[in-house]
Amino acid sequence: MRPGTGKTSIAPILITGSIITALTLGVRATMGLFPDAIDRALDVGIGTVGLTVALQNLVWGLGQPLAGTIADRYGAARTLLVGAIAYAGGLLVMGAANGPAGLHLGGGVIVGLGMSAASFAVVLSSMSRLVDPHRRSMALGVATACGSLGHFVLVPLTGAVISAFGWRSALTVLAVVTVSIGLFVGPLRTRSGPSESVEMPPQDDESLLTTLARAARHRDYLLVNCTFFVCGFHVTFIGVHLPKTLTDAGLDTAVANMSWSLVGLFNIVGAFAAGALGMRFAKSRLLSIMYSTRALAFAGLVLLPVTPVVALGFGVVIGIVWLASVPLTSGIVLGQFGVRRAGTLFGFVFLSHQIGAFLGSWGGGEIRELTGSYDLWWWLAAALGVAAAAVHFSISEEPAPALPEHRRRASPSTA
Repeated sequence: MRPGTGKTSIAPILITGSIITALTLGVRATMGLFPDAIDRALDVGIGTVGLTVALQNLVWGLGQPLAGTIADRYGAARTLLVGAIAYAGGLLVMGAANGPAGLHLGGGVIVGLGMSAASFAVVLSSMSRLVDPHRRSMALGVATACGSLGHFVLVPLTGAVISAFGWRSALTVLAVVTVSIGLFVGPLRTRSGPSESVEMPPQDDESLLTTLARAARHRDYLLVNCTFFVCGFHVTFIGVHLPKTLTDAGLDTAVANMSWSLVGLFNIVGAFAAGALGMRFAKSRLLSIMYSTRALAFAGLVLLPVTPVVALGFGVVIGIVWLASVPLTSGIVLGQFGVRRAGTLFGFVFLSHQIGAFLGSWGGGEIRELTGSYDLWWWLAAALGVAAAAVHFSISEEPAPALPEHRRRASPSTA
């Protein structure tokens, strides 16, 4: 607490939010290192491992609205702790698997459920409630940026553990890393309702069902859902299949892993810049630029000779626009509906993201198995990027209008 102010200091919130995001995003980022190692050990095919990660993302998305609602009502700290335990348990089950069933159960279902509760969506919603509005965009950008340190650090370390001790040992190490999230949840211990330092829009006293009804009727919120589907398709397809794309082109595994690590490193720059720019410029316009840049990068990866320079350059460009979408998209949702139901509403947006993630991961593996190349999926990713960029030009960030009075009276009161 700041002496004499009665307001919560932003420093512990930023530090712990950044650490938790670093751990969750860092462990998630390592999934792209396992397909080759698991396929060589179990002979299950790249498509099977792609399906495991696809299931993981789908279950994560399905569980995110519920996890967000629980965090809104009972507090982010408890939600994150339970999620971390489930996340670690799923990794251990995956590491003990001897076939597709164990991979899908551990790495798909259990890890997905753990991710939904121990996700950056829960962290960012909690931070939005605890940080006053004029610093919110920057705080979300900082947490997302620092989260990429986990990506940059854990990807090469996990690759080294896989090479030295095998993929099962690497999953055990990641389980230990994940369960350590529980050590950092204290400063995010808050229950429903914003802190005293956060201003509440007039609609923040409405029931959950009324808020959901407003969201379902609000065109711009629905468009945000559609475009975040594209983001999920992009980031999961890249995260799972970029290393294999590069080794298929004849590059060394070390170069492929370095390209993927650079995504995490340069995302620090991109996410921090997105948070800062989101305080000054329209978030929807910034997202249009981001999706256009992704589309150009995808087309370049297919059309240009895949040399080490191209691979590393791709990692740099994609890193800058990698998770820059997160503080901007969550900021749009907060502007439309306020902070009280932030976890729930961003949970539904994130569900759309994870449906895209399922299709990006699973579809990429299937296309690789059927055609021997990822080219078709890279072109689809580019086309989706162009479409998302166009849609964002029509998205308004203004508060969602209230329901007509007769509809508000018809909605039952909900805590």
